[in-house]
Amino acid sequence: QVQLVESGGGLVQAGGSLRLSCVVSGGTLSRYLMGWFRQAPGKERQFVARIYWNELSTYYANSVRGRFTVSRDNAKNTVFLEMTSLKLEDTAVYYCAALPMPTAFSGNYAHTSDYDYWGQGTQVTVSS
Repeated sequence: QVQLVESGGGLVQAGGSLRLSCVVSGGTLSRYLMGWFRQAPGKERQFVARIYWNELSTYYANSVRGRFTVSRDNAKNTVFLEMTSLKLEDTAVYYCAALPMPTAFSGNYAHTSDYDYWGQGTQVTVSS
């Protein structure tokens, strides 16, 4: 059974940076398409970023494009989300998600229903 564990969240001032990690166990990371989502209180879980094999195959939500960077280290079974220029509205619980790598790609894989496995989340709080 694939398990995902996020870490790296915390409290940061607006304009600051954080790096989230997601360690995958019970499976080989290179066989999975990975995504990051976030959920603010009272709101639906929303897409942040996803990565296929490497940084050349990434896709971002408009709200984070240019500020966040998703990457993966298959040797360490870890996916990262580098967040810079953080804003108050980035405050949320951040989740990583995994989908067995599709044999035929369809769409941007930006919906929660696209993914089979989820981590427990890590809280990111941006203060003024």
